[in-house]
Amino acid sequence: MEFLLLHDKMKNTYYDLIEKTYHFPQSSFEVKNNQLLFNNIPLMQLLKDYGSPLKLTYLPKIASQIQRARTYFRKAMQKCAYAEDYMFAYCTKSSHFSYILDKVLEQNAQLELSSAVDTQLVIRLVQRAKLSKKTYILCNGYKNRAYIEGIRILLKMGFKNTMPILDSEDELESYLNFEVDELNLGLRMAVEEKPRFLVYTSRFGIRKDHLIDFYKEKIKPNPKFKLKMLHAFIYTGIQDITYYWNELYRFIKMYVQLKQVSGQLDMINIGGGLPIQNALDFEYNYQYMCDEIVAQIKNYCNKKRIREPKLFSEFGSFAVGESGALLLNLLGVKKQNDRETWYIVDNSFISTLPDIWAKKQNFILLPLNKWEREYQRVNLGGLTCDNDDFYGSSKNEEELFLPIVDGKEREPLAIGFFHTGAYQDSLSGFGGVHHCLIPSPKHILIDLDTDNRLSYRVFREEQNSEYLLNLLGY
Repeated sequence: MEFLLLHDKMKNTYYDLIEKTYHFPQSSFEVKNNQLLFNNIPLMQLLKDYGSPLKLTYLPKIASQIQRARTYFRKAMQKCAYAEDYMFAYCTKSSHFSYILDKVLEQNAQLELSSAVDTQLVIRLVQRAKLSKKTYILCNGYKNRAYIEGIRILLKMGFKNTMPILDSEDELESYLNFEVDELNLGLRMAVEEKPRFLVYTSRFGIRKDHLIDFYKEKIKPNPKFKLKMLHAFIYTGIQDITYYWNELYRFIKMYVQLKQVSGQLDMINIGGGLPIQNALDFEYNYQYMCDEIVAQIKNYCNKKRIREPKLFSEFGSFAVGESGALLLNLLGVKKQNDRETWYIVDNSFISTLPDIWAKKQNFILLPLNKWEREYQRVNLGGLTCDNDDFYGSSKNEEELFLPIVDGKEREPLAIGFFHTGAYQDSLSGFGGVHHCLIPSPKHILIDLDTDNRLSYRVFREEQNSEYLLNLLGY
């Protein structure tokens, strides 16, 4: 009997692997009775109630992430006695869904748009009484006629903080005939691309050596135009690397140069790029990075004896990314050679998590059950007839291990991809036709009720064959 107990303690379970490799449990993840909880959500019960495949959005995470960002920047401002405030703007392209925007606007966030349809989305929010006329609506991107018209309508509706961010010099002509007494404008500065990128300078924005002359010759002479904001986005995201700090310095320097010729300029927009957790061993010193950004703006402005600007950011992925998850069941196991075992899942990575295929992006992947089992190295295969529809060690720096199963058990192995809430629905074409006609999963929304208990609502049912064939004209 003693030998059996000792042998059981030495058993190399999947839980042992995770506990030894990472700091675990973590804030969003814990295991009870060999089953995974995500933000205290009982995931196996969820699959039993709603079926697999299943997408979920945990809505309270959105508010907590916005509050986190504000806390980091406001602490940074307190440390260096920064005179102006921090403004959190949500970039809608990260996720346009109404349930997302409702939560974002409950936090009094500002909005950043990128297309003509975005302006119509804002009009719908106005009609639903979700949006204050004090909200800053930052209009980024290259603008076609419909986008320009949407901006004109928003201004006519009384949204005076609707601010076109000029992406090209020619764009200014589109606003000459706007029937407004005053139009606040932003300028987007084109940044130098990271080393070894395909081009030297970003296609977005106006060349920095043109900005001051453009302001003096085209914006300043027209009393209707008020230059209020300088914007840039550094494409590595906010990282503690030489490239990022060098581009940020150039950006701050350009703000000061413009401020010296334009007294109305009083806002700086650092864009997006605050990362989210994409692995269990993710490490990032958020407070340090925010401290450094704020301090660099403050110090350079002090050096040049100008007042520091109001600081904007446009964090979309940070707001919504960690709210999302995709839950899948294992359909079968295939042993293709002596070294490779395939677990086949009941959906497609190409269709549902396109960044895995397109950008080789990692998400947190964990089993939902069978944590007491021993584990083995595996690859995951999706349902499409495509060689790229897989997730495994050859796509990631680390090998992929999951509990050992034979694929024929009454309760199948279930797995979850976590922190998938940004971009995946838009990139995959939500509600449309996907590769090999693999249906989009059922999607549920999870919130907390007034008693702080979990509540569930089906947002969309899984696509069926009739729906898909109708889209195809059959």
